[in-house]
Amino acid sequence: MQCRICSKDIENVVDFGSMPIANNFVKEIESDNYRFNLSASFCQDCHLLQIDEQPVKELMFHDEYKFFTGLSEHMRIHFHEMFEEYFNEVLADSKEVFIVEIGCNDGTLLEAAKNRGLRHLGIDPSANVVARARERGISTEIAFFDSTVAKNVKTSYQSADLIFAANVVCHIPDLLDFATGINMLLHEDGKFIFEEPYVGSMIEKTSYDQIYDEHVYIFGILAIQKVFNLVGLELIDAIPQSTHGGSMRYVIAHRDKFQISDNVARLIDQELERGYDQVETYKKFGSECESRKFELLKLLKKLNSQGYKVAGYAATSKSTTVLNYCKIDSQLISYISDSTTDKQGKLSPGMYIPVVSHETMRANPPDYLVLFAWNHEIEILRKESMLTSQGMKWIRFVPKVEVVEFHEN
Repeated sequence: MQCRICSKDIENVVDFGSMPIANNFVKEIESDNYRFNLSASFCQDCHLLQIDEQPVKELMFHDEYKFFTGLSEHMRIHFHEMFEEYFNEVLADSKEVFIVEIGCNDGTLLEAAKNRGLRHLGIDPSANVVARARERGISTEIAFFDSTVAKNVKTSYQSADLIFAANVVCHIPDLLDFATGINMLLHEDGKFIFEEPYVGSMIEKTSYDQIYDEHVYIFGILAIQKVFNLVGLELIDAIPQSTHGGSMRYVIAHRDKFQISDNVARLIDQELERGYDQVETYKKFGSECESRKFELLKLLKKLNSQGYKVAGYAATSKSTTVLNYCKIDSQLISYISDSTTDKQGKLSPGMYIPVVSHETMRANPPDYLVLFAWNHEIEILRKESMLTSQGMKWIRFVPKVEVVEFHEN
């Protein structure tokens, strides 16, 4: 394999085997025949962890995309706070600004711009989530963002004062063309702010479910700095976030326009100290993934043999990696409870575990729930406090495999 950025040879560090499309919940067994091999390699030169093979983008992002940002109240608050922070810091109360969000989904973040009466545009390739954004009054276009789209947006509108993206940049294979598009569209005094799952958090927690078809890259500071430097942009700040189990917020600007935060040098030193620039670190991560796989399987088989009923909580894209890598089927997890109506009544990709509503699960709760949306643990435990108080137990697999009994303080 060769690096998507520098074309140098890269070394495989983990292999999860045959995978279906992560978000392709189906009505019938074997109706999702497409499979690809999910493995990841590391580039010693670009410091990029990247999956070796990615399905064509239209198989992942389309008019039946089954993820809606606004379903999480925590994420809605998070994105509105992020918008207000950078709007107030850079643009004050000016109405002559233009705000762009790449991968806007249902318009949750841009709702803050719309409420201020600001000129804005959301860009997303999935027609169904764009329709939801338009229902909320968000200006949107259906497109995969690249340098051509950037040029067209700049011509039709103006340069963007702020460009946002959240858990989107890691989806884009041609990262250099994407960065070129940002360089074209961003105002000379503008900022590009985006958040992505952080490679350091993934390694420290062995959260291998961060790797799935949409996540072609898992970024660190070193990699982001290098990629954007190649197109004349620079990383001016990096701020750790708790979202998605450990993310990093990156702030990009045109070169020499802003002072670079001390955070950048500090976090780079930390990455070097922890070996995030060394392939051996990622090989060790691969070995840890294997250990977690066998530990989770051992626990589920033990509970099954003892007659306990186990279900899953949240039919996430990330759960597809866990279920298919560990070969967990409906014999070990009876069903998965989820709030997304588009997933209810369907089967999980590859392992075909039924998906039911939370109401159905609560009416006849299992003995154990596997916490697939572990990154939303606090929000979920608050929502399901009644079940927990009645003695239902939770199974974590990040940062380690364990059974947890939560008690209210």
